[in-house]
Amino acid sequence: MSAASTALPGRLHSPKFPNYPSNFKRHISCRLSLNRTDENPPLSSPHHDPLRIVLAAAGTGGHIYPAIAMADELRIASPSVQCVFLGTASGMESEAVPTAGHEFRPTVLSPENLLLFPFNLLHSIAAALKTLRDVDPRVVVGTGGYVSLPVCLAAAVLGVRVVIQEQNSTPGIANRVLSIFASKVFVAFPSCSRFFPKEKCFVTGNPVRASLLKYTSKAVARSHFFPGRKVGEGGKVVLVLGGSTGASAINIAMLNLYREMLEDHKEMFLIWQTGYDGFDEMESLVKNHRRVVLTQ
Repeated sequence: MSAASTALPGRLHSPKFPNYPSNFKRHISCRLSLNRTDENPPLSSPHHDPLRIVLAAAGTGGHIYPAIAMADELRIASPSVQCVFLGTASGMESEAVPTAGHEFRPTVLSPENLLLFPFNLLHSIAAALKTLRDVDPRVVVGTGGYVSLPVCLAAAVLGVRVVIQEQNSTPGIANRVLSIFASKVFVAFPSCSRFFPKEKCFVTGNPVRASLLKYTSKAVARSHFFPGRKVGEGGKVVLVLGGSTGASAINIAMLNLYREMLEDHKEMFLIWQTGYDGFDEMESLVKNHRRVVLTQ
């Protein structure tokens, strides 16, 4: 992997790429200012307006949390940087983004009604144009999903630099389309590069929120999830994650397996993230078990 000359910030989880330069984190933070040509440009300075970044991230945690990680890292690099998130009023981003301490503006209409999709898309592009003129960002970052499409298309119309970040090994339709207009494409896996113009691609791994990198001992973590329940040193805690909004196939598989797993392994404990959509159903079907924690 070659270091990106214009890369996005984020604490990158990419242990398989050993060729990062030693100053990689600062390098990618500094290089967000895509239209500068100086050797090591600041994110902001007393003589310039603060750097403003718009992030289009919504729908699922897989799109939202990498964007939050990038915004967090930008704020660490320079507190004056202004990050504005655009999304839908009803999506999980409307709660996740403000909770993380970033500005959120509901700009895009929900795509739930497929019959109204063309109308909603055009309306969302128009609304995004208005918001982008108001915010006047230097860069618009799209992390995939429906919301990225109208926001990044509006940015392209206005001549604002577009950057996209792909978290998966196979990109969705939105990022494939937006790669035509993007200046840079940041991917998590080398294999994903084949879906995008190679001259635009940089393999950087996925941004990880700083809060997740703080060291917590196993004992403290176990006591948090299983208060009052003794998890011995030989105990195994298994974390089950569903993709996107809680991949139903994984939930169904776990529903059929979890009792047998726990009966066969007396020292096993499960933290089962069902996803937002699957939580109520799984909670109603899973019998209360002292070694299982269900979470969204």
